[in-house]
Amino acid sequence: MSESMTDVIEVAGAEIRNVQRLLGDAGEGAWDRLLDWLVDDYFRLEVAGVENIPAEGPAVVVANHSGAWGLDGFVLQKVFSRSLRRPLHVPAAPLVFRFPVLGSYARKKGAIPLEPTLGMEHLTAGEIVGVFPEGLSGLEKPFRKRYQLRPFSHGFAVTAVRAGAPVVPVSVIGAEEACPRIGQIPALARLFGLPYFPITTVFPLPAKWLVTIGEPIPAPPRPESYAARAAAARLLCAESQTAVQALVDRERRRRETPFW
Repeated sequence: MSESMTDVIEVAGAEIRNVQRLLGDAGEGAWDRLLDWLVDDYFRLEVAGVENIPAEGPAVVVANHSGAWGLDGFVLQKVFSRSLRRPLHVPAAPLVFRFPVLGSYARKKGAIPLEPTLGMEHLTAGEIVGVFPEGLSGLEKPFRKRYQLRPFSHGFAVTAVRAGAPVVPVSVIGAEEACPRIGQIPALARLFGLPYFPITTVFPLPAKWLVTIGEPIPAPPRPESYAARAAAARLLCAESQTAVQALVDRERRRRETPFW
């Protein structure tokens, strides 16, 4: 291949990458504006308890996970960026980063790859890590079991004990009605390589959202032995799930109807 042809190919490749970057930036900006509109005008989101987030130092935010598509992760990130001016680092499954626009947007807003230590390096640096300990099972709940928390995975509690970080319980109300899971289609999940493919509304319904931040649960002093640390983590996990479920139950009663 001649040098001139090689130069043309390199220039063309650079231009294509530049166009892709510009399209990506435009898509991320459009998604951010849509999210602002959803939060402020469509979901009419109310936030309570922001003062319970530590002004400085590490913290593990623990929230219920609900709604067929996991929109609550983006909404919670928006709440924290507005209210605290502190990034919220949320460990996200590899699937999240596969989606065009949404994946790059999530990464820029603080999402981190899901791995066993669940953001330990960010806690060590005095930052906030947010987790949804129900995992995918929280999104797979049928609508008739909405807001009934699935068992928490205790990985976040192990990390909190190791880092000496308090756990801040958070309830998110509204996602279950906005994106109700009516059923699922396993064949489409296999076709698209997804963990599951829910049957839900094409566009979120205009449910009223409430995000409530509870009082921090202090991390216990780090035990010396592995067995004692494991026991402390199990206890912290159980306390955290109880606290989140209590917030969820209380905040659901605040709404006269899911759509007021």
